[in-house]
Amino acid sequence: MIRNAVVIGMFLLSIVPRVGCAEETTPVVQNVLFIIADDLRANVLGCYGDQFCKTPNIDALAKRGMLFHRAYCQGTSCAPSRQSLMFSRYPEQRARKGIAAEKGASAENGSAGNAVNGNAVNMGQHFRENGWYSARVGKIYHMRVPGDIIAGTNGLDVASSWTERFNSPGLEAHTPGDYACLNLNVFTDSLANRQSTKMPHRMFVTVQYDGDGSDQADYKAASKAIDLLEKHASERFFLAVGLVRPHYPMVAPRQYFDPYPWQQMLLPPQQTGDLDDIPKLGLAGTISSRNPIGKYPDNQKRMWSGYYAAVSFMDAQVGRILDQLDRLGLRENTAVVFTSDHGYHLGDHQFWQKSNLHEQVLRVPLVISTPTLPAGESDSVVELVDLFPTLAELAGLPTPESVQGKSLVPILKDPAAEVKSHALSFHQGHSLRNSAWHYMRYRDGSRELYDMKHDEGQFDNLANYGDYQNIVLQLDRELDQSLREKGLAD
Repeated sequence: MIRNAVVIGMFLLSIVPRVGCAEETTPVVQNVLFIIADDLRANVLGCYGDQFCKTPNIDALAKRGMLFHRAYCQGTSCAPSRQSLMFSRYPEQRARKGIAAEKGASAENGSAGNAVNGNAVNMGQHFRENGWYSARVGKIYHMRVPGDIIAGTNGLDVASSWTERFNSPGLEAHTPGDYACLNLNVFTDSLANRQSTKMPHRMFVTVQYDGDGSDQADYKAASKAIDLLEKHASERFFLAVGLVRPHYPMVAPRQYFDPYPWQQMLLPPQQTGDLDDIPKLGLAGTISSRNPIGKYPDNQKRMWSGYYAAVSFMDAQVGRILDQLDRLGLRENTAVVFTSDHGYHLGDHQFWQKSNLHEQVLRVPLVISTPTLPAGESDSVVELVDLFPTLAELAGLPTPESVQGKSLVPILKDPAAEVKSHALSFHQGHSLRNSAWHYMRYRDGSRELYDMKHDEGQFDNLANYGDYQNIVLQLDRELDQSLREKGLAD
């Protein structure tokens, strides 16, 4: 659809000042729809090879776009990852400057995002300041789940990003229905004594109930996104939609649990002594042998059932949004991005949740669909910090000097192209992931090294093997050089 607003928009682009920015490029798209899930590991999606989980809408998007097999987050939990991708800044740089993630009060200040990032420009702000309508629906920057969802509050949102912003409240674990706290082996339909905000066992909660899902936060977020697409169809927009599933508590209508009987769930493979060669700083915070979940193998399967149900419910909301994009004829001039803030452990290596440097946490799903560039799949290594410069280039906008990521447009044109040799991630040290090796170096000097071509499950840490010391030294040098280039070296 060609709109008169395009001509007006290009005029606005010519008069908005862009101090410290590169030259504009020819726009490929007039709109951006950015959808991010929460705690979604890549390999549970059909387009990434899962034969059991039902994700038809994300799979269909992948067929129309570029699917990235090696996309990695920079932060290993919600707050640092989301801040990093929105500002296209490596998270440890803020920490080295003594700047932590925003606290709730300061985040409400429109300039807070710039302050905590050394006057860097964030992605939503960049589109807004160049004349685009910029809106947030749901969780883009960090929100406590379930706390901010139940309260309907902004969390650590950065107000400077948005023309408008909308929260999507929900009852979360307090949704009436069949509640389970699986590591405590509690099953009840009572609303009393449910694990919820700031409670120690909330991450093992599932709720399945009779309903259509319209009371849930993600359904409400999709509905608001549908309304905004129609309302702003005639102007350039950057619409960011944050869906909170499959983040715990894993709440969904019963029909989303039904395809995943817990008896049919397969647990990740385990090896005897698997944790013996993982350094202390490389261990997850929650491990089966140290948590009651380890006593209940059947409940570990129920965790997978709940996770799959939450993923399928989230996928259905993605479908509702994309259907509206098609109904309005906007697909022909809109870039669509689908990703997650980080992955998730569900018993791999006995690990649960996130916040460590292993593959199931760092690897994220990433699909970028544009109206004119070819669909395909790429094995090139990319990072979430690359999304900001990519979308700026697709929109014909300059890239701010503060941006540290690299545009993925060359890969969108040719899936065999490469824009970087490795991905960096940060937690208790550093991770360097290239196409062949995954190297972790922790702040106490301990290390992990995995041959990702022959050991995708990361069962054999080679860092202390004599035959691999040349590889360790090579990756050490590469990591040091990369950190120096980004101003992160000690």
